[in-house]
Amino acid sequence: MSSDPKRNQKKINPKPVQLNPNWSLLQQKLKSDSQGNKGTRKSLNNGNPENPSSVLGKRKERPDSEVDVPKINPLTPVNDDSSLTDEVAMDCEMVGVSQGTKSALGRVTLVNKWGNVLYDEFVRPVERVVDFRTHISGIRPRDLRKAKDFQVAQTKVAELIKGKILVGHALHNDLKALLLSHPKKDIRDTGEYQPFLKDKTRKSLKHLAAEILGADIQNGEHCPIDDARAAMMLYQKHRKEWEKNVKDQTRMWLKQKKRKPKKKVKEGNASTNHNPIV
Repeated sequence: MSSDPKRNQKKINPKPVQLNPNWSLLQQKLKSDSQGNKGTRKSLNNGNPENPSSVLGKRKERPDSEVDVPKINPLTPVNDDSSLTDEVAMDCEMVGVSQGTKSALGRVTLVNKWGNVLYDEFVRPVERVVDFRTHISGIRPRDLRKAKDFQVAQTKVAELIKGKILVGHALHNDLKALLLSHPKKDIRDTGEYQPFLKDKTRKSLKHLAAEILGADIQNGEHCPIDDARAAMMLYQKHRKEWEKNVKDQTRMWLKQKKRKPKKKVKEGNASTNHNPIV
């Protein structure tokens, strides 16, 4: 009778492998840590970010005030129309000549009613420059090497402002530097406008731009383009009231002129002594 080797083969059970005590302790610790992390994630999902077992914690949100929002310059023109308009704003930057105390034109800028540049040129003074006043004027020696001659700039500016409403701040200084004049009825000076005065004292253009327009100008070197734009925007913002004020003043001046009595000829001067000749 043949014997089946498979039946005769005894079943051998493998002996369980004994783990190192340190390894089993490590496994138990890993299991307990994983269960703790699950509980932490659940508590975070339930809206409890203050659980001390959290490793990373909830991301700190920045308050709205700290969010970087690009600042919009209120002096930026709303269009790119550079045509000559009925209102023109002007600003000039000066350099020092003679002993440095005398001012001369170093740069002149004109913008239209939208703030777009009509004319912006460095100007070479007739006299030798001894102080460029760079910290205020922003003018450097290299700027005047290819600058316009004074007479060329003067002629162009006179052409542009002729018959226009001229807007600016302390315009008498700019006109003096240009050796030009302009009809008083056509001047709109933000340094002279009554509602802009404080106790009959003139405010600086920088102060008016910050207070009324929310614009930050003249920090260090002045930019005549920004200054001209600020003056024009101040005028445009108050144009209706400003023009009404000008009309009222003109009307009052005409009335006073009509009421002004004519000088009467004295009777003593009218009569002449006719003494007979003896």
